Amino acid sequence: MDKFEEKEYPLSPVSRKLVELIEKNAQELTRAYLQELKSHPRMPTYQSFPEQEVYERAYLVFSQLGRWISFELESDEMKKYWIELGKKRRLEGFALPEIFLSLCLLRKQLWNKIQSEGLLDNVLDLYQALELYNRIVTFFDRALYYAILGYFS
Repeated sequence: MDKFEEKEYPLSPVSRKLVELIEKNAQELTRAYLQELKSHPRMPTYQSFPEQEVYERAYLVFSQLGRWISFELESDEMKKYWIELGKKRRLEGFALPEIFLSLCLLRKQLWNKIQSEGLLDNVLDLYQALELYNRIVTFFDRALYYAILGYFS
């Protein structure tokens, strides 16, 4: 996987705004995620887990995402974290579809917030928006991939 340095890949204005949005709203995003999680019929293990621990875990994902977008999170560090997470969730009794859905719900909350804040409303920023979308999708795709690898290791 590629390693990025901020000086080689400066943040676009849209990426900077997203990092700020995540930092400013991480608690709100995490609470919204927890609300959806509580009522979701396919999340029984997460629902039976201590709420504060689920909150802290979700908050950490948003923190990692901000670091990823800022090019502060190295691919190797991310890989190690998510492989260990997959192993841990399996040992805790989480079904793989629940882990997958959990990350999908986190991503959904982020996109809801991006849309409600009008972060991508400027057509002139279309290229930057596509770059940003690619960074977010890549983050969640890698997280899922490595968590699955860890789950089965």
